[in-house]
Amino acid sequence: MLNTPVRSERFSETHWKSLRYFNLYRLAVAALLFSAALLHPSAFAVLGPDQGRQQLLVLASLYLLSTAIAVLLAYQLRRHASMQLTGSVLVDVLVMTLLIHVGGGLGSGLGSMLLVTLAGAGLVGQGRLVVFYAAMATLAILFEQSYRALQNDFDVLGFFNAGVFSSAFFAVAVSARLLARRVIANEALALQRGVDLKNQTVISQRVIEEMQDGVLVLSRDGRVKQSNPRARRLLGLSGASDCLLAECSADLAQGFVAWSQGVDQESVLARVPASGFELRASFVPTETSDRDVLAFLEDMGSLREQARQMKLAALGRLTANIAHEIRNPLSAISHAGELLREERRGEMHERLLRIVLDNAQRLDRIVSDVLELGRRDRAYRESIDLRQALPLFIEEYLVKEDLPADVLTLELAGSATLCFDRSHFHQVLWNLLGNAVRHSRRAAGSVRLVVLDGRVAGQIELHVIDDGEGIDDACREQIFEPFFTTHHRGTGLGLYIARELSDANGAQLELLGTGPGADFRLLGRTTGCH
Repeated sequence: MLNTPVRSERFSETHWKSLRYFNLYRLAVAALLFSAALLHPSAFAVLGPDQGRQQLLVLASLYLLSTAIAVLLAYQLRRHASMQLTGSVLVDVLVMTLLIHVGGGLGSGLGSMLLVTLAGAGLVGQGRLVVFYAAMATLAILFEQSYRALQNDFDVLGFFNAGVFSSAFFAVAVSARLLARRVIANEALALQRGVDLKNQTVISQRVIEEMQDGVLVLSRDGRVKQSNPRARRLLGLSGASDCLLAECSADLAQGFVAWSQGVDQESVLARVPASGFELRASFVPTETSDRDVLAFLEDMGSLREQARQMKLAALGRLTANIAHEIRNPLSAISHAGELLREERRGEMHERLLRIVLDNAQRLDRIVSDVLELGRRDRAYRESIDLRQALPLFIEEYLVKEDLPADVLTLELAGSATLCFDRSHFHQVLWNLLGNAVRHSRRAAGSVRLVVLDGRVAGQIELHVIDDGEGIDDACREQIFEPFFTTHHRGTGLGLYIARELSDANGAQLELLGTGPGADFRLLGRTTGCH
């Protein structure tokens, strides 16, 4: 009895369904037996019309009642499943044994009903209970045969039949149990495989959705059957992706047709009119029943940008190494020029010497800017109070650049706290102000420094605005590129360094507006400092 709850807990949903079907079968047999005993006793030929009609009716009634109760318990009470099954089998053994006795022994053929009951119990039951059911049926048959021998003459053939049926009881019960165990194992394996397949499908779908490349599933006639979000963006599709490839891009459709015809080409370049992207597509056959084709789409603009960034990174490392080598001879040239200036050999000598020193100074500034890029990854962000830092910075800048005090105006609002590396912030702001002053009118209020809270909580905006002619649309995409300048005295590295240092501090530097003057916005954070 102590093991009953454990067995109940291990009774799976499949076992419960089998138990219900088993009890429904028993209910159907009991209903047929009751109907035959009540309406057509002569149809039960083994008993005959006058042999125990009253006993048969009572027995059938009790059997029908017990099977109905068993069905209700199987549906309503999901506990003690082994006890329910054991009670049902024992009732069947008792009823069938009594029917066999009333019907004149195993020769009536009713013993086969016990075989069906034990087969069903073997499919539903667990462990050694199946053997217990076969043993109980065997004892009942032997007891009935022994009782008949005591009442009548000893019948050797009857005992032989009882022995054969007893062997059949064990064989059927054990075979059904082994079959059920294998079926249950296969079902558990199938369920686990189904769970694994579902998990793998979810992971694969997630990977495909998050891929940076577009993925299409194409039928052999060029119809888009499936696509990931990236592919829909590249092709300019909205909503359902079930469409012809030719409707998205004629170039892509022609490339697919050429690939289908066996033209040897690794990839196809195509332009998509709806989205404006230039794509590189490659096709891969699959082993599906429909012989679908996978198409992988890559944005050529993104690839070119990555190549450009890699080139710039390599160029930056090379330039930094060269800058280290240049600095020492450049210092020697500058020092020699200062010594030559003291000799005073004439106007031509002075003019040539000034050209040498000016260009040496310009080269030194370029070298300093390049070396500053090498320190972008060593950012130590701290909280900078702009209400205190900016006035001091503006004062220092005006003194060093020899500018009137009213050229720069400062407007502060909001929290005015920026999370930034202090030396990087000094360099970024110096470059931005130098660019603004260089292109401004240098009148009172020509350059405005505006600080205000960002639109998103935890952000701050710093604007550097000048009253110059502004930046042409043709140059807006190039102003942050290295060595691009529109001023004859510029190095082309100021804005590039400013953006690189901003990125290193988790901030964004961008050019806003298209009106007169230029508006550079530094969008930084107020939290997240070390």
